[in-house]
Parts: sequence; C-alpha cells; structure tokens
Amino acid sequence: MQVKEIMVEPPTIDKSDTTSHALDVMEKKNTRRLLVTHDDKIMGVLTMRSLNEELGTRKKGNKPASSLHVATAVSDDYSKVLPDTDIKDAITLMKNKGKVIVVTDNDDIYGWVTPEELLKNNHFDGYAGEIMQKDPLKANPSDRVIHIRHQMLENNIGRVPVVEDEKIVGIVTEKDIAKSMRAFRDLVAGNKQDTRIRNLIIEDIMTRGAKTVYTNTPTSDVVNMMIEDNIGGVPVLNLEDELVGIITRRNIIESMAD
Repeated sequence: MQVKEIMVEPPTIDKSDTTSHALDVMEKKNTRRLLVTHDDKIMGVLTMRSLNEELGTRKKGNKPASSLHVATAVSDDYSKVLPDTDIKDAITLMKNKGKVIVVTDNDDIYGWVTPEELLKNNHFDGYAGEIMQKDPLKANPSDRVIHIRHQMLENNIGRVPVVEDEKIVGIVTEKDIAKSMRAFRDLVAGNKQDTRIRNLIIEDIMTRGAKTVYTNTPTSDVVNMMIEDNIGGVPVLNLEDELVGIITRRNIIESMAD
C-alpha cells in the first residue's frame, strides 16, 4: 500500500492568520493540527502542542490570542514524501521524524497522512497492556494548570489522567490547556494575568468522566474507540480498576514501526 491510497486533504491555515483563528478552525474541523502555508508553499505544521506553548509564554507581553500570529507557533514536526511512498516507510518516518506525513511532488501538495489515517487503514493484534506507557504522569484536581502545562511540555505528552483518592475523575489535554490560555489572554487584562492564572486549577478545565480501557482490552478495540470518539489517548486500568498506564496514538504508531 502507498501513501496516496490513504492520504486526505489537509486542513490549512495561512502563516499570517492569528492563533485565535487557528483554534477556531481546529474546533470547527475537529482536528489537532493544521498545515501552515503561504503562497501555496508549506511553512510547517501548527499543532495543539505548539499553540499551547505559544499561548502560555510571557514573552509576547500578555497579548491577546487575536494579536498573535500563526507564524510564531509553526512546528517542523512533519516529513515530506512522494505519493508512491510505501506505507511502511511512512510509518517509520512518522515514528522517527514527526507525527505528520505531507505528500508532495515538485512542491505541489497532494495530501497528508496523520496517525488517524494509519489507524483507520491497518489491522491491530494484541492488547492495550502490551503497548501502553506505564506509570503515566498524573494530576490532581487541585494542581495548578501552569504546573501541569509545564510538565506536559517538558515530557512531550498531550494528556494527563486526573486522579483523586486513587480513582480517575477526569483527564486534562493540551487542548483544554490551550483553550484556557487563550481565554486568559483574551478576557483578562495583561497586568492581572499572572495572578489570575496562578489560581487556575486542573478542576476548572479538565474533562470529567474520562474514557478508560483495561490492560486486557484488545488493541483493535482501543483503536476503534480513538477513531469513533476522536481522542488521542486513554488511561489504562488493571483488573482492580487501578491506573497503570496510558495508551496513545503515538504508542500504537511506534508498535507498528517495531
């Protein structure tokens, strides 16, 4: 199978657009990333993670998200391939070079392949416990958002289970944090942002009732859940309902490459 058989048209945004508009486009198209272009040339990829990093920094003088441009948050987390590239090679590239494969020829953009296309077009054996990330980072509802945001960026992860009294009560994602950072920039005066944001806790922004799987859940079932619910990862429980890991699209792609 070749990448041209599974590629899709990428949602795009111009590098001169604002980060606020980018978040609106992501919300409307239900996506975590956009292809950044200018004059029909690829500038890079805008991800929820790069937005999270940009919106949470103080280097922009606490400007609203509507005045920050996409160009300041562009990531090079992608690889270019020709349309007839073998899927196996694309999987290896995605694991080693970046999470998106842009299909081009002579600078013409034909499409792209994201983890979602690979999940939709492959068969999976085994169980969640075999490929999950063990002992995941956890948050408490009372933790400060700025602390968890820093840990997520430092560890390059997109979601953290929220645990209270040893039970999962929710999950916080980089999307949740990016939206909260945008709200602070847009709604809170610059001279009050530092104080207000330090009082923001995980309970204020987390998604309650997180979906979970068990260590003996077939990987194929996990993949179906991710596709149907458009989620990037789920906490993994043992048979005693204790949190023992998390399984993400990245874990699955890495298992495919291996």
